[in-house]
Amino acid sequence: MTTTLTLIQPDDWHIHLRDGDALATTVPHAAGSFNRVICMPNLVPPVKTTEQAMAYRERILDALMASDLAQARKDAFDPRMVLYLTDHTTSDDIRAAVASGVVSAVKLYPAGATTNSADGVTDIKGRYSIFETMQEIGLPLLVHGEVTHSEIDIFDREKRFLDDVLSDIITHFPTLKVVCEHITTADAADFVLAQADNVAATITPQHLLFNRNHLLVGGVKPHYYCLPILKRQSHQQRLLEVATSGNPKFFLGTDSAPHATHTKESACGCAGCYSAVHALPLYAAAFEQMNALDKLENFASVFGANFYGLPVNTSTITLIKQVQTVPSHYDYLGDKTLTPLLAGTDIDWQVVR
Repeated sequence: MTTTLTLIQPDDWHIHLRDGDALATTVPHAAGSFNRVICMPNLVPPVKTTEQAMAYRERILDALMASDLAQARKDAFDPRMVLYLTDHTTSDDIRAAVASGVVSAVKLYPAGATTNSADGVTDIKGRYSIFETMQEIGLPLLVHGEVTHSEIDIFDREKRFLDDVLSDIITHFPTLKVVCEHITTADAADFVLAQADNVAATITPQHLLFNRNHLLVGGVKPHYYCLPILKRQSHQQRLLEVATSGNPKFFLGTDSAPHATHTKESACGCAGCYSAVHALPLYAAAFEQMNALDKLENFASVFGANFYGLPVNTSTITLIKQVQTVPSHYDYLGDKTLTPLLAGTDIDWQVVR
């Protein structure tokens, strides 16, 4: 039985750090485990321009320097920026972003799909000239893959996006690099497998470990609520299969989303699970469940870097199989709290810090 696991230092290819006072909590939490992080741009206001991206990165680095992390972790942490695609983004905006050396991707949020997505795209075909530019220069398109039509059942929105939207984008732009973010269904897993190597996907710890029963049976549990929403157990099982298969199309993206506790535990709770601190132990639990701990390093530390055309990290991180209790909360936004996924429960693995 494996009790110690040393991995190449992982990267998180999908994380939410938010902004302002939130960074004092979220940045050291992310930097404690991950070297590179792809920072989602759905701030208020969103990160729409290169100038905004550069300024956001500086705010993140300021929070990093002000933290009590070890200097080695501060030196290793590399927040990578993403532009928020709107109906008004131009090809010149895309070229400027690439020239900056700061922006690593563009994020497509269908308007209204998730937190702070009101400025998202309303006419996706109207953005085809942007996709042409991105395909030409090799800038990845990161996709929140759900339709937002009110008549479509929330459990069907991912598949409908694949069928009605993403299939057409890939047909028109066959070499565009696309990441299907936080996939939740067997349909999405099999869709990615059917595409060329320029189409990949991130998978979160919550979608590997949980299904909609965890969210709904015995009462609604707000800290399991995220978008895309947890699906049937059969979909969870398919995600476990592809994540642990050793296929380089699938890699780590936590989608860790820091909503203050009072905004989760409310009549209309915010969507998102906060997992940044304990993400690696959660992934280890999922991979161990599939007898595939030997596949975790590539999923967490190699495949994403290869997809983005970046060097694999040279440092390492060690996990041990030793029970730890996830804290009930973290201090957040001054006088608020932040409740992590699985707060107050025991998990089998922990990072040796």
